[in-house]
Amino acid sequence: MNPHGNPHTLAQARRRVSLDKRQRALTALAALERQGEKITHAAVARTAGVSTWLTYTDGIREHIEAAQQRRQPTIPPPARTRSTTATLRTELELARQEIRTLREDRDRMRQAIQHQLGQQLDALDTGHLTERVDELTRTNQRLEDSLQQATDDNHELHARVRILETDLAAARTSLRRMIREENTNR
Repeated sequence: MNPHGNPHTLAQARRRVSLDKRQRALTALAALERQGEKITHAAVARTAGVSTWLTYTDGIREHIEAAQQRRQPTIPPPARTRSTTATLRTELELARQEIRTLREDRDRMRQAIQHQLGQQLDALDTGHLTERVDELTRTNQRLEDSLQQATDDNHELHARVRILETDLAAARTSLRRMIREENTNR
């Protein structure tokens, strides 16, 4: 005897469970539609107590899509469209007025800040600033004079180095000559 049961019996049991789940899904769909609830695959699955995957299978999916199509809103009647258009126009005009008001407030605030900054600049002690500028000018002149002196000293030192290098080269040449003469006299 097979320890897993009769395969034929198992297949029949699976078919019965599948048919039962499908019937529960269709019943749940009908109930949701009668109650005026929003029709979605998840809502049908939740109401029927089945997996959402089952609601996408052939034989169920078509019924859900048909119910969704029946629930699609129709084009609103002309009177409703007119009232919606009038409401939108009113809201647009209110928004424009609010924008104008906000721009005016912004401009007033900008002018107030500019006026306040102008007063603060006028209140600064210009005498102190003038003294500071004069002091910085004198310091700058001293630094420029020091730089010029250092540049002149540098040029003089370079000139002395060239003279010393020339003297050193002459001394080396003279020393070599003396060493040669001393060697030849021996």
